[in-house]
Amino acid sequence: MSLLHDGATAVDPDRAPEATRGDRGGLVWPLATCALVALLALVPLINNRIFYYWDDSAAQFLPTWHHLGTLIRDGQWPPLLDVDAWMGGNYAAEALFGIYNPLYVANYVLVSLLPDLAVSALLVKAQFMVLLALGTYLVARDYGAARWASSAVAVALPFSGFTLYFDTAGWASGLMSFSMVPLLWWAARRMADGRMNPFWVFLVGALIVTGGNPYGVLGICIVLVGLMVENLVRGRRAVLVRLVLVGLCVGAVVPLVFFALLGSSSVTWRSGQGIWNDGMLVPGLGDLLNLSAPTYLPQISNWQATMHSPVAYFAWFVVPLVPWLRWGVLRDRWRELAGVGVVVVAYLLLTLSPSQLWMFRWPLRLIESVYLGLAVLVAVVLSEGLRTDRARARAVASGALLLFSAYLSWAGTPQHRNWHLVALVVVAALTALAVRAARRGTAALAIGLHLGTAAVLLLQTTAFVGNFNVNPYYYPHSVQVLRDSFAGYQGATMQFADRRAVDRLGRGPDGAWEHVLFGTAYRAAGVNAVNTYTGMGFKDFSETFCMSFIGESCEAGYRNLWQPRDDRGTTLAEMMRLDTVVVERGLLDEVPAPPGWRVRERDDAVTVLAREEPHAWPDGRLGAVSPGVEVLSDTSPEETAEAVRFRVTDDAEPARLTFARLNWPGYTALVDGREVPVTTGPAGLLQVDLPEGVDEGELTLEWTPPGFTAGLALGAAGLVGALVLALFGRRWKRQGGR
Repeated sequence: MSLLHDGATAVDPDRAPEATRGDRGGLVWPLATCALVALLALVPLINNRIFYYWDDSAAQFLPTWHHLGTLIRDGQWPPLLDVDAWMGGNYAAEALFGIYNPLYVANYVLVSLLPDLAVSALLVKAQFMVLLALGTYLVARDYGAARWASSAVAVALPFSGFTLYFDTAGWASGLMSFSMVPLLWWAARRMADGRMNPFWVFLVGALIVTGGNPYGVLGICIVLVGLMVENLVRGRRAVLVRLVLVGLCVGAVVPLVFFALLGSSSVTWRSGQGIWNDGMLVPGLGDLLNLSAPTYLPQISNWQATMHSPVAYFAWFVVPLVPWLRWGVLRDRWRELAGVGVVVVAYLLLTLSPSQLWMFRWPLRLIESVYLGLAVLVAVVLSEGLRTDRARARAVASGALLLFSAYLSWAGTPQHRNWHLVALVVVAALTALAVRAARRGTAALAIGLHLGTAAVLLLQTTAFVGNFNVNPYYYPHSVQVLRDSFAGYQGATMQFADRRAVDRLGRGPDGAWEHVLFGTAYRAAGVNAVNTYTGMGFKDFSETFCMSFIGESCEAGYRNLWQPRDDRGTTLAEMMRLDTVVVERGLLDEVPAPPGWRVRERDDAVTVLAREEPHAWPDGRLGAVSPGVEVLSDTSPEETAEAVRFRVTDDAEPARLTFARLNWPGYTALVDGREVPVTTGPAGLLQVDLPEGVDEGELTLEWTPPGFTAGLALGAAGLVGALVLALFGRRWKRQGGR
């Protein structure tokens, strides 16, 4: 059937969602869509083999996933706290690692079994790219789009600019949460129409929430509100109850994931959340209008002078085909599509919002969600076919749009003029082929659109091989190479280095990473490092060592490590129970060995100090005691608990115990069953003053995330509520959309 026509709207037999019922052919398009996305996910690797092992993925996500997978395989689930990871070890409060999410947990176990982190990155991220495409396809189909049109937009979305270059390449948590939102949209809409049991909506929603990314929770809210508006304008008010009830059940899971984050914020960098605008990653409306220009680099404020990747790009065919599409369908079906409009408008406003809105910062992150709603609208309009009347005028209009997009691309970055010219020629040729292919029918047009997506993806990843607005790091990705390189860093290890110092040594990335790593990369190397990546930090600790989110430190921090901190002259190095200290020579060139330490290694890159004597109390994490306190035993059977048997031999001074633990909110201390205060000592270490009059006894420490018990109870209530709603599912199915 030709898709070029100028008469009444043609009926495409594969357009209605009901056509898939009992139709085996209905599985071909979604399966082919998923397979194509998985195949195209390999294209960026042609020019950059570490495309997916980039920025936060290399510094935080992949090594942490590897470590979490190892912990889970050892029976530690959920891994709420890793004391040895210090600022980056409060996984419950960090939230974004999804420690309660079974899909995430399964992937962490997979990563821990694989020998190469770059390969792991590809396998995990390709899964979620496929999920994103499948969800987009299903939503578009549910709004009546044809299979081929739904497939075209579904394949394009995972390779849109921000999704590919930021979320997929580096900010993995964003991809993983975003990929589930279309599935929730599809399931919730079908539930509202009585075509799906509400329990499945709860399940998908709970997976989004337990992923730990607040943008996923925002997506749930916007989608459900959009569906409420859609059903209101269609006169189906009774359906609103279903949406509200299932939304409440999903919302009941939120405290389990986010109470720990909010309850811990007082000791972290993120204690203050407000509204302000410094322009950081705030796109302009014009950037979104140029969404089909493959080489357009918007002038958005970021960490560098300009953008180095096409973050505002969506799909090559949207703008060029504008003159050929039958836009009247949106007017004719506006009530049915009202929910899509709400999603687009809501996300558009948030994308153009201030740079900080409470927990949400850098609104460029939301551009992909605008494109999700736009993808559904484009699929619906595209399904109506292309027009043939006034073909010459339409061709001129397409050409003018392409030339204008090319001009804007050149005006923004004239230094890339050759690539802008190539992009203009390629997209113009693809547009002409698409119009011609439409004469042959849906299959030809679908093939043309998909081939165009593949061609543009290859062009983009050749012109812009990676997102150099963030840090590639170039860490080794072989787990064995990492372990062999740092096998000499034994026990609790603390590093003092910064990336600028590495640069001052004139060592290339490969040479530098033979001696120092940043972020959480040491975890994959098997090094028990204090330095870890954290999005939250711990103010007292970071200020003492001037330690950044990625584990960089400074000269003053090193000197603070050796300052006496109590009446016995105990240093922080001893209180923290350190075994190895690595000092990058670009930061401090000559480092003498402090008393009780020796220089294990010194070369032109680092000085490695090693502790000479074993630690007291080897079975626990007690770091220091005040004079007059005798420790009979100290055991730490798990990360969240510790028990110290003690005897007080001198009542002249307060009896104080200092632990090699950060005083995260959530600790409870008991002396012989009686609760005693927990205080914050030097560098944020946990301290307990024993009560007066107690000569002997046992101190026990227990840690649970703030709000954990309430979160479990509310989450269980949400699950029970969803099961109750599931019982009504059949009745709703009989009632349909009434």
